[in-house]
Amino acid sequence: MKKIHVNGLDKDCSQIVLGSMMFSPSNMEFATELLNSYVEAGGNTIDLAHIYNSGESEKAVGLWLKETNLRDEIVILDKGAHPDANGPRVTPEAIEQDLQESLQRLQVEHIDIYMLHRDDPTIPVEVIINALNKHIQAGLVQAIGVSNWTTGRIQEANAYAEKNNLIGFAVNSPNLCLAKANEPRWPGCVSVDEKDKKWHTENQLPLFAWSSQAGGFFTGRFTPENLENKEMVRVYYNEVNWERYRRAEKLAWKKGVTTNQIALAYVLNQPFPTCALIGPSNIEELQSSIVASNVTLTVEEMAELENG
Repeated sequence: MKKIHVNGLDKDCSQIVLGSMMFSPSNMEFATELLNSYVEAGGNTIDLAHIYNSGESEKAVGLWLKETNLRDEIVILDKGAHPDANGPRVTPEAIEQDLQESLQRLQVEHIDIYMLHRDDPTIPVEVIINALNKHIQAGLVQAIGVSNWTTGRIQEANAYAEKNNLIGFAVNSPNLCLAKANEPRWPGCVSVDEKDKKWHTENQLPLFAWSSQAGGFFTGRFTPENLENKEMVRVYYNEVNWERYRRAEKLAWKKGVTTNQIALAYVLNQPFPTCALIGPSNIEELQSSIVASNVTLTVEEMAELENG
């Protein structure tokens, strides 16, 4: 499986990143089967978050790591500081609390990539960078990143880090997919636009895309006439996306793959380093994503998918 480099890590990350949201100690057979199949296919990066499954996902992955003794081979990507019922939690205290709890659940000594799950623009970047660098210096985190931040805030934070000889954000994790969202799928989420893509191209900052397959928009399960799934209608139903679906379908036939695999290949063939976070519900879906990771799209094919 193809890999990309992330500054601060001692091993590269596989472009397909396995999501853990459905894992828990109560379904270890399912989690173990997916994790083992993923590693056997060459994958080495697992997506986690403090809030996933109320912490059960981290516990399940921790049990698997202990059972397989694969900790040194795996890149753990974990996220914290997600808002709660009282609002944003991007504070040094909340970051430390979530980090310590995640380390305990995972039964590990450090997390390879630690991301902030949301932003709070009222908190100065220097407060956040200082807090995260304390954990890097303590050996609890190797690299830091953000999920659902604007590129402007990332640039501001990294400029502060560089000026003060600190470590800045090495990874960004917004929504990037062939289907463009009408509105955020969840509150506080950020989707990439053309300006963001240009910024990533210029800076070559790795992007880890969530909802990289647009919630199954390209699987063939949805049509313009089928309005049953209200969330899909709200987020992805528009004529631009249906046109992109038709172009992806045409290119898929030409290359002998599925439309959904073309959608994933679109994310992985950007002019900057990318990974795709996936959440397969079975081995077949995992294998389909792995096939997609080996599909090469030319600059012309990428432009055709986007613009027709």
